[in-house]
Amino acid sequence: MRTRVLRASTLSIESSQQSSQSTICAQCRFRRSLGRLYRSTDPLYLSPVRRKQSTWAAAVSAVQNTFSEALPIRPTSGAVTVDPLRVVAKELKFLNKNIRNLLGSGHPILDTVAKYYTQSEGKHVRPLLVLLMSRATSSAPKRARRDQQTLSTSAVNSPISSPSVLFDNNPDQPSTSPLTSPSNEPDYLSLHDPAVLPSQRRLAEITELIHTASLLHDDVIDVSATRRSQPSANTLFGNKMAVLAGDFLLGRASVALARLRDPEVTELLATVIANLVEGEFMQLKNTALDEKEPRWSEDTIAYYLQKTYLKSASLISKSCRAAALLGNSVPEIVEAAYSYGRNLGLAFQLVDDMLDYTISGAELGKPAGADLELGLATAPLLFAWKERPELGKLVGRKFAGEGDVGMVGTSNAVS
Repeated sequence: MRTRVLRASTLSIESSQQSSQSTICAQCRFRRSLGRLYRSTDPLYLSPVRRKQSTWAAAVSAVQNTFSEALPIRPTSGAVTVDPLRVVAKELKFLNKNIRNLLGSGHPILDTVAKYYTQSEGKHVRPLLVLLMSRATSSAPKRARRDQQTLSTSAVNSPISSPSVLFDNNPDQPSTSPLTSPSNEPDYLSLHDPAVLPSQRRLAEITELIHTASLLHDDVIDVSATRRSQPSANTLFGNKMAVLAGDFLLGRASVALARLRDPEVTELLATVIANLVEGEFMQLKNTALDEKEPRWSEDTIAYYLQKTYLKSASLISKSCRAAALLGNSVPEIVEAAYSYGRNLGLAFQLVDDMLDYTISGAELGKPAGADLELGLATAPLLFAWKERPELGKLVGRKFAGEGDVGMVGTSNAVS
């Protein structure tokens, strides 16, 4: 069933694309990369080894194809010649250190918990996409925006209110830091890609802060024992510490966001935080009405996709849009950036939901089958439910009955 659904999605996407003989616009490249990402999840297109690739590998594949479309000459072998990680390597080199600098706290325990998830290298998908979008739109047509400021690196670190009023000491980000001092601006810029603005660089860091805060909160809600193959923060420090650390990350992200001095970008990223909470509330129910014996309908898929957008795609789509806005891109480019982020974010979560059924916990870096244990009906099961109505009873009782999880997880119910 999964194969037919994914192939139908691919055919739908491909049928809506317009052919191009020589020049391919940015929006078309975005659409084509999305189509490839969907194809990357279809067993008819993948070898057994590629079927087990992570969501990160799928996302990288999509971005690689976006850049390969822009090459003037495509190699006959079809091999990708542009590595997106190398495209923004200068920025990624400093990303984790900059994020940790933003998180400094004078309280030693809070400092430890807040930085815990930055100790192991995450996939950094969201900041990677922001940096790639920033670089991709750097040569796109520009349009001056009202009250838009071109900020230096020192400016994005400068407080708006008096530090004595803020009472917000961050020992890891002193005002005299050699990387933030105006007198060292030329040396600092030489370390970075000139196509990426300081405000866009900070935006990438902010998106990772928001994402990491959501991980801290999600692990408490889901009672997760591991994260990135390591003990989760709530396991090591307790639920209260983990929740407060997540709140602290959101606070630091909000401060950094305000210092970009861009109302529209602030509005976008602020709504992401609200979206994450709304999506989490929606996830507590598998259907809008939360019936005990629900029947499958198109509204079931619509509810799932809305929840998925709020929880997963909102941050990606709005940060991509914000990157284009900070680069003063014309409205058409801004809309294309948003559409690309939205579609990639949805596809990213669809792949992640599928992997929960198809690969081991060791490969995922988190327990496999965890969604069913939490009572969550994700895309594979929802599509199977359409053809097997008896699954509705299990969905209604959130797989809490004896043997429910094992019956769905080990059978061909979602194949």
